[in-house]
Amino acid sequence: MELKINNQHKQFEAETLSVQALLDLEFPNKQNGIAFAINNSVVPKTEWTTTALSETDEILIITATQGG
Repeated sequence: MELKINNQHKQFEAETLSVQALLDLEFPNKQNGIAFAINNSVVPKTEWTTTALSETDEILIITATQGG
């Protein structure tokens, strides 16, 4: 499966992915401080395991960082 994430194309071996599965691959050690949007609509964290992704989706992942 090829997905466009933050304007970059990435290839994944899985034929289907949920939001949570993608985040587990991309950010294995980070589960807090992440915002996820598909086609300009934010996906609530409570729906990450049940929301399936397709190759036509525009995906935006934002992670919080600390700093001053």
